[in-house]
Amino acid sequence: MVMAGWSQHGIKLAVHVITLDFGNLVAKVCECLLRRGTLTKAQIARFTELPPDKVKKSLWVLIQHNCVQAFALEQDGGARDTTLVVTHYMALFDNIIHRLRFAKFLALVTKELDKQGLELLEGLLQHGRLTLAQSLDRALACSNEGTSAKDIYQECFIKLVNSRFVERCPTPEPLISSPNEDAAPAKKGGGRSKVFIKELTLEERALAAATPMDAERFSIITDRGVGSDERKSCNNSASAKVGDKRKHDALQWDSEVDAMGDSKEPLWRVNFEEFINRLRIKACIEYVKAEYDTTTAMILSSMLEGTKCMENTVSMSLESIFEEVIKTAEGRTMNLDRVRFSLEQLHFCSESDDVYSVNLGDIIKKAQLEEVESIVLKRYGKEAFRIFRSLSNGRPLDTDKISDQTFVDKKDTPSILYKLWKDNYVQMEKISVGGGGPRPTDIFLWRVKKDSLWRHVLDELYHAALNLCLRISYEVDREREIVNLPKDKLSGDAMKRRDRIRDVKILLESSLMKLDDAILLFHDFLR
Repeated sequence: MVMAGWSQHGIKLAVHVITLDFGNLVAKVCECLLRRGTLTKAQIARFTELPPDKVKKSLWVLIQHNCVQAFALEQDGGARDTTLVVTHYMALFDNIIHRLRFAKFLALVTKELDKQGLELLEGLLQHGRLTLAQSLDRALACSNEGTSAKDIYQECFIKLVNSRFVERCPTPEPLISSPNEDAAPAKKGGGRSKVFIKELTLEERALAAATPMDAERFSIITDRGVGSDERKSCNNSASAKVGDKRKHDALQWDSEVDAMGDSKEPLWRVNFEEFINRLRIKACIEYVKAEYDTTTAMILSSMLEGTKCMENTVSMSLESIFEEVIKTAEGRTMNLDRVRFSLEQLHFCSESDDVYSVNLGDIIKKAQLEEVESIVLKRYGKEAFRIFRSLSNGRPLDTDKISDQTFVDKKDTPSILYKLWKDNYVQMEKISVGGGGPRPTDIFLWRVKKDSLWRHVLDELYHAALNLCLRISYEVDREREIVNLPKDKLSGDAMKRRDRIRDVKILLESSLMKLDDAILLFHDFLR
């Protein structure tokens, strides 16, 4: 059973990422979970034909790097009034794909963080999850600054949590009750209501149970010992009063079970959700900049910065927007009317009583459509592009009407439509019309179904990303001996080969990052 939303090429890409980072053994366990869904340890061992101890160690690696979540499922024990608790494991597809984006994540916050903050963030990306002590020790060892810099790194860590770049790890193994198969779906509203609330899957329930409340998720309390009563809490909305009675001189933390043992120090990891949200905002701003102008993009950027938007729709009063705009260097020369004019020209912005609402979801949907149109134009040509655009509103049209609307020759239209249909870019329906004659006339109706097409495009993007990853691996493996040689031992020909592989790798990785921008657009930005 392949989990919903995980395409075949998406799974192959995820398995390739795990293989590169952790080897074939761990990748085999991960692929089993990706293809078959949530499983117990015994089931994984049976399906992979691996010894239980190797399955266990592979799961530890995947959990350590946030690629698998464990949860305990309470099940009927068979006997009367008895229950059995069994640990299950689920693959976290999104977190696996995020491993391709580590360089992108670091580049995104380079201007915002100092050197120490980037080192701490890089350590968490590299090791998956660490305690504060482990994170500080690693940073100090890499920097060679000695213990004197420990307080500086600790302050940087607190800033990372405060900015939500870092979060506490989920509960290692939350207890989930077995779903009641006999229970009817929950209804929304009164007894006569026929609107049913979507029932959460077992995996969604497990993730929800494992995720701490924000008051705990972004809360860190330190006690620096004698002569210092300073306490830092990184939850801006509600300060968590945990550990007020602690009197130890050393750094103290709230109790939390370690995913790999019984450590009472909390584990921390990179908050991918925050990075994806920032990438989404960046993509929206870049789209507005290209579609409108730099000034309008700057106003939208100020608006989103002022609200720290995590939702698809953000609303602010005109005066509040203006206050954010004049904080920027470009906005200091602007007046209120200029801001109002820029907002009113945005097609995805609405206004009521001087409160402006911007729908980021509409921006993403428009960008998705333009991305697909760009693919059609490059792959099939201008005439196919015009045909696709005429069908993109979802209304079915017959062949003749498409030809009339797009000014494409009626002789060429059927062949172009056939190419698009064969590659799943349009859908076709044949309707027989009697017309009073002895034989019915067949009419072909064509349409674009965006939901299914978007899934198909996403799978194609995963396929292209996989091919790029395989090409990078091939090029690096082919010249591995040259790459590993010291510079002083390289001859003229060897130096040229080394320069070539460096240039090829940079080009391929740059192409992969651009391709990933499209993957984010179709998979991560509208959830």
